[in-house]
Amino acid sequence: MNNIIDILIDEIDKGLKYSTQNYQLNKRDYPAKDIEDSNLTELEKHHSAGLMRVNHAGEVCAQALYRGQALTAQLNGVKEKMNEAASEELDHLAWCNKRLEELDQKPSVLNPLWYGMSFALGAVAGLAGDKWSLGFVEETEEQVVKHLDGHMQNVSSNDNKTKAIMKQMREDEEAHALAAQEAGAAELPAEIKEVMSTVAKIMTSTSYQI
Repeated sequence: MNNIIDILIDEIDKGLKYSTQNYQLNKRDYPAKDIEDSNLTELEKHHSAGLMRVNHAGEVCAQALYRGQALTAQLNGVKEKMNEAASEELDHLAWCNKRLEELDQKPSVLNPLWYGMSFALGAVAGLAGDKWSLGFVEETEEQVVKHLDGHMQNVSSNDNKTKAIMKQMREDEEAHALAAQEAGAAELPAEIKEVMSTVAKIMTSTSYQI
């Protein structure tokens, strides 16, 4: 019982840190570290910040999703994959934070809400079984890749720093989707995919602004 309480306290602590603090500790180099910041117009800066705020909120959700799934995954191998993916997503979280700082903007104030919802969803997916949990990861990452593709086309052609970050994030997310598929992910029903897409649109539209 005490062990369960300790785990829950640790998860709550991590959730607050990842969703409310300016997380900067990352293992890999900042993808835009050697790129000069262009003289963006105020409109371009505002748009880049909105896109990065959305990406940051997405990384908060991904972190919560993976941690929730790792908590309830049945096989140790799946737990390890979830924890490994969560660790890589922390790099993305740090990169998004740094870019928002460079643009003199802040992450979404709704991040704690997104984290709590995603953690609960991840935990439920883990309880449903490892194949379904992996299927959820695969579909999530595939949707993220599509979002990043859209962002890369939509961001100002002058903003090379933001594009470099998005490009690396896209490569990582695509690799996560492939890893989940190779690990035995089950194909999610179309209805679930549609619900996931709808929730993602709500998160995107709100996080762009606040």
